[in-house]
Amino acid sequence: MGSTLLRNVKMVTMNDKDDILTGDILIKDDIIAEVGGRITDLEPDTTVIEARGKLLLPGFVQTHIHLCQTLFRGRADDMALMDWLRTRIWPLEAAHDAESIYYSAMLGIGELLLSGTTTILDMETVSHTESAFEAMAQSGIRAVSGKVMMDAGGDVPRGLQEQTEASLQESTRLLEKWHGHDGGRLSYAYCPRFVVSCSERLLTEVRDLSASYGVLVHTHAAENQEEIALVMTQRGMRNIVYLDHIGLTSPRLVLAHCIWLDEEERAIMKRTGTKMTHCPGSNLKLASGIANVPEMLDEGIGMGIGADGAPCNNTLDMFQEMRLTALLHKPRCGPESMDARRVLRMATIGGAQTLGMDHLTGSIEKGKKADLVLLNLNDFHTFPSFDADPYSRVVYAASRGNVDSVWVDGKNVVQRGRVRTMDKKLVLRETDKSIARLLARI
Repeated sequence: MGSTLLRNVKMVTMNDKDDILTGDILIKDDIIAEVGGRITDLEPDTTVIEARGKLLLPGFVQTHIHLCQTLFRGRADDMALMDWLRTRIWPLEAAHDAESIYYSAMLGIGELLLSGTTTILDMETVSHTESAFEAMAQSGIRAVSGKVMMDAGGDVPRGLQEQTEASLQESTRLLEKWHGHDGGRLSYAYCPRFVVSCSERLLTEVRDLSASYGVLVHTHAAENQEEIALVMTQRGMRNIVYLDHIGLTSPRLVLAHCIWLDEEERAIMKRTGTKMTHCPGSNLKLASGIANVPEMLDEGIGMGIGADGAPCNNTLDMFQEMRLTALLHKPRCGPESMDARRVLRMATIGGAQTLGMDHLTGSIEKGKKADLVLLNLNDFHTFPSFDADPYSRVVYAASRGNVDSVWVDGKNVVQRGRVRTMDKKLVLRETDKSIARLLARI
């Protein structure tokens, strides 16, 4: 890939000291080689980019995404979670084929990259997960993903009904093929959907496999009160209590949503190092509720931010999710409860910590992967710039339209608002063909 130098750029590093630097930054292959000051010792073929007046951030890390659902955007609006799943999402997921999964993933990744997200934790559907990994490999995004696992529960379409052993075997086959792909850019996670759709045997086997392979487990928990009531009926315990009872809670477990937790469940998460993802856009649109994010952060519970899927949010835009995260909790907890710096940390280094990847990404530091977002804030909605707080400009004023360029693993995947790793016209054309094919099936 060679070397790239960004000259005279303002850097919001998100390192331990929250340093804000102005100077040069050198990318060599996939690594940040030098940060700050004037860098003059350059190899002859170094690409030099004059970035004066622009703002450089670590790439956003989204900790809950469903790429397989991007194709369903606008197909399940204005519904509550369980009806949304049973009547719209599960039938559509069951209708997927390998090609539709591929283009659904490409559509989502194109949007993610253009809006500055460089790393995702993704949950696919039951079948054709290979196609999603092929899309992630081609597009250049950094991703942790896995096939969804569903071997129990009612009202599930035949195409999503699995046998326990087959689900475990296919998940492990995918792990052994894709975990560590492209120098570690792609990773695998076991993804049981939620307690309601998983047998205890599947969950305990996932617990053991996760420990054996050293990989994440990603599932939903405490998103909706009807879901909690179902778990209580089936297992006799609340979500987190049950997951702890079977030994699944650990620093490798990442739970999406965690809206309706009681004090015991929060204490379990803190004690076991279990992480969570805040999905404000999805939680509002499905009327699921609002998680107690400020309190959980104050208690030391690790947390990232995610857009969830396109049919429960309609966008995968981290700028929108950051703004919602900053504003949503202020009426209850006060105007200082979720300041812009705290929210930007959740969207970058906090997300990386949630995924156990903070040694690789999430901040601008020498030796880390070159996962970077260059913003051009020279616009009406982000000015004045004189003596302006960069955290405020990013979280409260900026939008995805301000994304100029994006690097993942040192590769320039977005340049001047264009994704360089896919054919946009082809992806848009084939996603329309794919959703027409799925709708005809159901």
